[in-house]
Amino acid sequence: MRETLRLWASGVSVVTTAHEGRRAGMTVSAFNSLSLDPPQILVCLSKDASTAQVIQQSGIFAVNILGADQAEISNRFAGRVPLATPEDRFDGLETSTHVTGAPVLADAIGWLDCRISEVHDGHSHWIVVGSVQATGKGSSSAPLLYFDRAYRALAEVTGT
Repeated sequence: MRETLRLWASGVSVVTTAHEGRRAGMTVSAFNSLSLDPPQILVCLSKDASTAQVIQQSGIFAVNILGADQAEISNRFAGRVPLATPEDRFDGLETSTHVTGAPVLADAIGWLDCRISEVHDGHSHWIVVGSVQATGKGSSSAPLLYFDRAYRALAEVTGT
């Protein structure tokens, strides 16, 4: 299954949250729009991830859509980059908060600020449905994509 699913291109996002002074975040590619009315999205979070636990405790999260020049941020929140400050993946990154208080990465090309609406058991993952409280758009950069175990960028298809 892993060999086949690596052929599905997806955007890259970082899901962030905060609870009782602790910020947490993780890179995810399993993120989708669910409904426009009411505005809802869903993310799939590994049950083993500490960020998933903090999201369930706080009841809030933000999805930060990464741009093509943000592979380092994706790697940082995926745990692939050694951190100067242990456990603080946000070190040196500018953030803001909006309606829920979940941290939003300042350089994200887009973001959604959410409250948990529902959580479903997806065996190894939690399927978290978020009620969108606010959205925003950052730079007009192209999105960061992940395909065949590597970061990619958009290319326009000609001849259509």
